[in-house]
Amino acid sequence: MAIKEERSNVKDILLLATGGTIASKHTVHGLAPQITSEEIIRYIPQVKDLCKVQTIQVCSIDSTNMEPGKWIQIVATIKEHYDEFDGFVISHGTDTMAYTAAALSYLIQNSRKPIVITGSQKSIDVENTDGKSNLYDAFLYASADKSQGVVIVFDGKIIAGTRAKKVRSKSFNAFDSIDYPFLAMIQGDQILRYIPTIPYQDEVQFFEKINGNICLMKLIPGITPFGLEEAFLHYDSIIVESFGVGGIPSTISDEFYLLHQKYPDTLIVMATQVSHEGSDMTVYEVGQKIKRDCDFLESYDMTLESVIAKTMWMLGNYTNREELEEAFYKQINFDLIFDKNRTSN
Repeated sequence: MAIKEERSNVKDILLLATGGTIASKHTVHGLAPQITSEEIIRYIPQVKDLCKVQTIQVCSIDSTNMEPGKWIQIVATIKEHYDEFDGFVISHGTDTMAYTAAALSYLIQNSRKPIVITGSQKSIDVENTDGKSNLYDAFLYASADKSQGVVIVFDGKIIAGTRAKKVRSKSFNAFDSIDYPFLAMIQGDQILRYIPTIPYQDEVQFFEKINGNICLMKLIPGITPFGLEEAFLHYDSIIVESFGVGGIPSTISDEFYLLHQKYPDTLIVMATQVSHEGSDMTVYEVGQKIKRDCDFLESYDMTLESVIAKTMWMLGNYTNREELEEAFYKQINFDLIFDKNRTSN
């Protein structure tokens, strides 16, 4: 049952602006980010009744251009100002918002202060925008006493940073929480929490290294091994986006096994193209065969965005196989319900 929540003292919140649709204006070449962090906050003057706001312009980009280096820049900015503020709001484009939310979940762990990511499907300067309500809700959530960790606030929904996926390209209800409940909902000025907040006991931990040298290999019917060795040779990890619960098709299986033996340092991660319910490589022969013949990590019920971000984080901060496996199967910000033994964490 959701419980209504009261706010106590006025909080100091830092807005980190990164561009995106919410900060865009029409140009002769299409929408482009042009609204600054100082300007964007003026569209919600009522926020002064919630909290005290300061702003920083981290970057001003279409989120199509978001990349791991920008994530590290966001982390460094939050780390620099962590002791000065009670919470953080990040305005961001929607197209890569789920990737950024997942990445920050791994790069900033155990934060008792909320790190809230939001944006909009329409620019905040147009009449029928969803930007004003989303931005206001983000500050409402960031200034609440029980809020913590990395979340997305969008269309009145609060989603754990590792569970979000953009499921609609134009509608205001653009994001869903995959195989995990919404943490809370916002109705008016009330936060209705569905998942009780358990305060982090460990100190906040910032990671400032990431390795984006990974290859995402999406399987298609009739896929051939052409270019497969290039992937093993040049990338530190290959994430295989497989069919269904997982497996390697016969058209590439022999070559895949040989290359895995030839390049044992290339980390293999098995994921699935299916959004819900995750992988289970023990079900079919095509899955059991690769489990016998290859040493790999399996994503189970993690979202693909989280698998990608977690692999980048792991490779940037750990080296040997035991450390990588331990990090991958450790539950962080609700990212993994099942472990490698198919038991719940």
